[in-house]
Amino acid sequence: MQNNDIHGNFISGNGVHHVSVRTHVNVDPAKLKSLRQRWSVKPSEMSKKTLNPIRAIVDGMKLTPNPEKPMIALSIGDPTVFGNLPTDDTVLQAMKEAIDSHKYNGYAPSVGYQKSREVVADFYSCPEAPLDGKDVILTSGCSQAIELAISVLCNPGDNILVPRPGFSLYKTLAVSMGIQVKHYNLLPEKSWEIDLQHLESLIDDKTACLIVNNPSNPCGSVFSREHLHKILSVASRNCIPILADEIYGDMVFPGCDFQPLAPLSSDVPILSCGGLAKRWLVPGWRMGWILIHDRNDIFGTAIREGLVKLSQRILGPCTVVQGALESILNDTPPEFYQGTISFLKSNSEICYSELSTVPGLNPVMPSGAMYIMVGIEMEHFPDFQNDVEFTERLVTEQSVFCLPATAFEYPNFFRIVVTVPEEMMIEACIRIREFCARHYRPRSQDSHELDQ
Repeated sequence: MQNNDIHGNFISGNGVHHVSVRTHVNVDPAKLKSLRQRWSVKPSEMSKKTLNPIRAIVDGMKLTPNPEKPMIALSIGDPTVFGNLPTDDTVLQAMKEAIDSHKYNGYAPSVGYQKSREVVADFYSCPEAPLDGKDVILTSGCSQAIELAISVLCNPGDNILVPRPGFSLYKTLAVSMGIQVKHYNLLPEKSWEIDLQHLESLIDDKTACLIVNNPSNPCGSVFSREHLHKILSVASRNCIPILADEIYGDMVFPGCDFQPLAPLSSDVPILSCGGLAKRWLVPGWRMGWILIHDRNDIFGTAIREGLVKLSQRILGPCTVVQGALESILNDTPPEFYQGTISFLKSNSEICYSELSTVPGLNPVMPSGAMYIMVGIEMEHFPDFQNDVEFTERLVTEQSVFCLPATAFEYPNFFRIVVTVPEEMMIEACIRIREFCARHYRPRSQDSHELDQ
């Protein structure tokens, strides 16, 4: 038994009165001691809800390459893997000068140096969607930009609309925060345009955000201006803000134009996420940004302040890269971008041309980014139950690894990354053709028609 004395004062009209109250609290010392001595360290609910679908699928696959054939990995969305797509010397020189200046060794503001924010704003500003430094939040890669954007717009119990097939990180981040994910369909027969009717049918009073990824990972599609206007109309009718994932912006093939979403919007507020990773071929440098487009002041100060507060959780991106941003954005020669795009288009055309004549496969020609999606007519491949088994055996027999599109919520397709050297792309296509020829079976009615 413990005695606790509580002393206090209260004031009445007659002055100060002193009060003393004695309480009796029952505590079992043995129980208290045993509780303190028992270890119980458990992972948080957030960590248990965090799952990367790609890792979950790939880690569960039996990937044993054919020892007689060198491995060709067409699965990794990192353009630097094979060393054939280096960044420009101007970009490297900018980093060297930033280091040698000794100006960027300390902490920067969590949202980035003001000068660096202004450089990004100037680079992307246009008359239809003007930007200045206060409209830019610098982040640790585009993935953190997406995380901050989801975090500032959504509460647990809300839902977000994401593309199917689509980049798996959207779901990974949302589910870990207690946010429901609703998938809207993309249409392969329309070069992966959004099924707008399906999209609008998913919206309810808990919908906090629409994610639009253009150009697309994993599809390589690029939306037309007309289609973007229709997407904005859906968002406007339903008063839904948009998170525009434009990390592949301007990585489009000749004859196709990339149209940023924000300049087309008259009222829908947009958080546009981008970065250096893909266009400048430096994903490891972890430099991204959010561009806040809010000309009608719908976000107001609250969303901006929320982004600032959220950015303070990790104290901002690499200061050295921030110091190099002005030169990277303003001095990289156009020939560098053109060379990258020319290579990606050539490889995409090789891949599409080779695989479109393979019975049982249906590639969809991309218009940009670094990917091509290939449909599998599973009824012609009875040896496999699904795209995961198909791509697993492709590794076992041919040492070619393509990512099954189940990882993007889209079964019976696989994704090819087109950043590999040309000779490897050609060899990979030859092996995929051999693999399909070995396992392809005509349907019974097809055989009957051939007999006739």
